Amino acid sequence: MTQQASSKLSLQLILILGAIAALTPFAIDMYLPVMPSIAKDFLVSPSAVQVTLTAYTAGFSFGQLIHGPLADSYGRRPMLIAGTVCFMVLTVFGALSTNITELTIIRVAQGFAGAAAAVIIGALVRDMFEREEFSRTMSFVTLVMTIAPLIAPVLGGHLSVWFGWRAVFWALAIFSVIVLISILFKIKETLPKEKRIPFHLTSIIKNYKRLLSNPVAFGLVCCSGFSFAGMFTFLTVGSFVYIDIYGISVETFGYYFCLNILCMILFTSINGRFVKRKGTHWMLRLGLIVQLIAGVLLLIGQWLDLGLWGVVIPVALFIGTLSTIGSNTMACLLSSYPQMAGTASSLGGTFRFGIGSIVGGLVALMPDSNVWPMALTMASCAILSAGFYWFLARTA
Repeated sequence: MTQQASSKLSLQLILILGAIAALTPFAIDMYLPVMPSIAKDFLVSPSAVQVTLTAYTAGFSFGQLIHGPLADSYGRRPMLIAGTVCFMVLTVFGALSTNITELTIIRVAQGFAGAAAAVIIGALVRDMFEREEFSRTMSFVTLVMTIAPLIAPVLGGHLSVWFGWRAVFWALAIFSVIVLISILFKIKETLPKEKRIPFHLTSIIKNYKRLLSNPVAFGLVCCSGFSFAGMFTFLTVGSFVYIDIYGISVETFGYYFCLNILCMILFTSINGRFVKRKGTHWMLRLGLIVQLIAGVLLLIGQWLDLGLWGVVIPVALFIGTLSTIGSNTMACLLSSYPQMAGTASSLGGTFRFGIGSIVGGLVALMPDSNVWPMALTMASCAILSAGFYWFLARTA
């Protein structure tokens, strides 16, 4: 293959992987502005609807534990196709749900199916690239993927106003079909049969135990996990904070959310540009420092009662660093375990969404009359993320 052909293939692959990776951001971010509408339609409390978001991430978290080892055993492509088909079918079921209990169960299953795409992308890219190049490639994939959270809240808000909240699920189902077609025709298998690990439950448990017993690996997944949990805190209660406390309209919420994604695009671009020159650890430390500053600013904003913009700006900074922290922690982790990249990627994803689900569930139970619970939780997550890196993972 010529260098030019390879470059075109890489660009095409990045665009397709970005679209595949966008499934879960669409499933979460397009859902955010319609949560108050779902609560009114099903005559339930806001916390009951917040649980459906936690349900998705719980299913997503558990799914990654399963899909990663399966991808190491049976190949990346078959698991990617199976997961996307199930995701599409469950999305249709979500559009047809008749009560909050049905929707909650469907969201758990939908998250489980959506996990296949998320975990396999990291393993697939690791099959093709080494450490710094992996981080750089994942940054560009993330850059493409961020189109989803950039437009999803705006699209979700307008679809809800025009056609009702169920339209969000129908739009997601259509997007799933497009992604599935792209996988079928453009994604090739990257894991040769001779490099596959036989699927044995005892071996899977042994591999997870090996990863968790390594302090550096444990520090990396917790660093990424608590960083994500801070963002998930905002996803769980942010729409209620903006819409119910600060009086932002459903349609306008998406535009404020776009500021978070624009900030993420900026940091992702910086990471992609400088990671090969500065190294993964340097970029990871930069992301953690900015996230700590954002956590402190959130607390200051509430202490001084700075209003809406005292929340919007720190939240944008906090969420902006996620791709920098996530891609570099995964680059450090997967470069240490290339022979079981799927399993290692699963563990990292499980900790991200597992910790996020637990923290989000706890935040949903807190009083929702002010912003302090969100601010304190996000600041605590930033401290814990930096702490796990500094004390356990900085030698990775």
